[in-house]
Amino acid sequence: MINRFEKVTACQNRVGESPVWDADRSTLFWTDVHAQLVYALQTSSGEIRHWSLPARIGSFGLTDDDRLIVALTTGVHLFDPASGDLEFLVDPEPHRTSDPHKNRLNDSKIGPDGAYWVGSMHEDGLSAALYRVTANGSAEAKIEGLGTVNGLAFSADGRTLYLSDSKQCWIDRYDLNPSSGAISNRRRIAAPDERLGRPDGAATDMAGDYWSAGVSAGVLNRFSASGELLQSIRVPPLHPTMPCFGGEDLRSLYFTSLRRPDAASPDCGDVFMMRVDVPGVPIGRFKTTP
Repeated sequence: MINRFEKVTACQNRVGESPVWDADRSTLFWTDVHAQLVYALQTSSGEIRHWSLPARIGSFGLTDDDRLIVALTTGVHLFDPASGDLEFLVDPEPHRTSDPHKNRLNDSKIGPDGAYWVGSMHEDGLSAALYRVTANGSAEAKIEGLGTVNGLAFSADGRTLYLSDSKQCWIDRYDLNPSSGAISNRRRIAAPDERLGRPDGAATDMAGDYWSAGVSAGVLNRFSASGELLQSIRVPPLHPTMPCFGGEDLRSLYFTSLRRPDAASPDCGDVFMMRVDVPGVPIGRFKTTP
């Protein structure tokens, strides 16, 4: 298969992250973490909007009342793009240091249980964690001893959770109870190095494969559920950060990227799309009522 890439927008993000597809509005959302901006591209018209938030944005997801649930350096909030209102929900790590360059919330995904699964990143040691946040404002620590939480994704049947740690360079999978949110049976399925592609954000498809942004190698890596590397696709930007499936048939694979100050490629920091053969797993919405 010959991979053809379309540049969705030349946004030149410093750290483009967290692409999220809104099927109801045919809109692709994403963020520039350090610029504190949320972008929205209406794919049929090409119109792009953006909103400025008061803190750095690690990631976000959709809610069941057309808001966004957003991981800021100040905690998890509910953001209404229509009104601009920002409502605090919970800070999973109230005692972490306040330096957003070293410690902050990072990757997230809405789970099949309707909860917001969000992880942190800590530059000093392995004190980051993965949390399960619910509408009543609880934040349950599910996995601890992490460096940089990334690669959150769920299988189509809702019974498998994937997680990567970009600092420790591994990808794990867990059994998940989609009703209770309980996880068990941790397995290490891959440990891609810098050359192969340090694992960043990820998404899953309906064939059971796991698509990981190899941020250090300029590739998207497609792994089987057992961790076999099925495909490594070189992409235009040098540092892809996260893929997501979108389009009416969920066969448009969008991905963000970051731009370093000494960027050697004009594509760094832009958003791209490529068509794939297998549709992605649709992502749910955060349940705003307990």
